Amino acid sequence: MSQKFIKNKEDFVCEKCGILNIGDGYTNHCFNCLWSKHVDNFPGDRGAFCGGLMSPITIMMKGKTYIITHRCEICGSEKNNKSKVEDKISEFLQEK
Repeated sequence: MSQKFIKNKEDFVCEKCGILNIGDGYTNHCFNCLWSKHVDNFPGDRGAFCGGLMSPITIMMKGKTYIITHRCEICGSEKNNKSKVEDKISEFLQEK
């Protein structure tokens, strides 16, 4: 059974770096440090009870879009997320 994306427009303060992120309904990670939080089973459902921080472990290009792979530091779940224009991708790549 396929799950439908649920749009949630939420602002949040990143639990990793403390920066305020203004959500647009598709925001799922911090633009500054690229970290995420394990809150969804399927995009936007807010059904995950883990709540662990998700580290950006890899970034790859798909067409003209960067895809960020996040891994939960608590349960190990991995999820792919599209980057946004404001994401500090170059800083992440320089660290690796």
